[in-house]
Amino acid sequence: MKNIRPLSLLKNVKWGGWALICLYVSLFSGILVGIQYEHTTPYYSTASIDLIVPFGSYFRSLHFYSSQVFLLFAFIHLVFVYGETEKYTRGNWIQLISTLPIALLLLFTGYILRGDSTGSSAGIIAENIVLAIPLIGTGLNDLLFSITESGMRKVYLHHVISLDLLLLILLWSHLRKHRVFLKDNLFILSTAFCLPILILAPMEPEQLGVTYISGPWFFLGLQETLRYFSPLLAGVIAPSCFLMAIYLAQAKTPRNRFALSFIAIWLVFYAIFSLVAYFR
Repeated sequence: MKNIRPLSLLKNVKWGGWALICLYVSLFSGILVGIQYEHTTPYYSTASIDLIVPFGSYFRSLHFYSSQVFLLFAFIHLVFVYGETEKYTRGNWIQLISTLPIALLLLFTGYILRGDSTGSSAGIIAENIVLAIPLIGTGLNDLLFSITESGMRKVYLHHVISLDLLLLILLWSHLRKHRVFLKDNLFILSTAFCLPILILAPMEPEQLGVTYISGPWFFLGLQETLRYFSPLLAGVIAPSCFLMAIYLAQAKTPRNRFALSFIAIWLVFYAIFSLVAYFR
């Protein structure tokens, strides 16, 4: 009897289908949470959803964890189907890969909208990074964030409308080819709905005297590099180089080996900075 390799078992998991199920759950729960959210009082509004709105904490947790798991499963899915991407046209590859930074922006704006210590600090850091971009920084910040002048209004609109629409548009051709059915994904669907019962989404109370605040888990490495490098280098140039490497890393293209090597080195350094920030 042949030994079954763990990697083969992992490859046979329907990561892509699971990711789509989590995306649909995230969109559904996001509508329910968004109806109760008031962007003019973000912290009070989030706390009110948890404490006052019937089942509010459950649906906010459902939205939080399904969004996180969607991104995780999407990355794993990309790793296991990477060899098949050689069949994609260049345009299809760029379109599909563009969903990753959009998904990260969706998660990031969700953290900001909480309005707690993590969300507030993440918003301020993001605004300062964008403002550091020469020539277009001010206009780009006015388009994306403008938290100092407009509060959470623009962040909220992007989170519930523009980024969701952009993500679905970029994924549309992929969604048409790879459909998922609820009856085939009952395990991940039931897990997604049960997890918020056991673990509530984080919400940090105001803490006086705290001098260091950790950002979202995927933001920790960037937050730490900002301690040593300028916002332009750490927050714009380094992530842009990583994103460009992903665009060049399509399977069996002339530059994919160099791009994959760069991605691996970049991720190692980012993981190190993230661990330093986590244990700070």
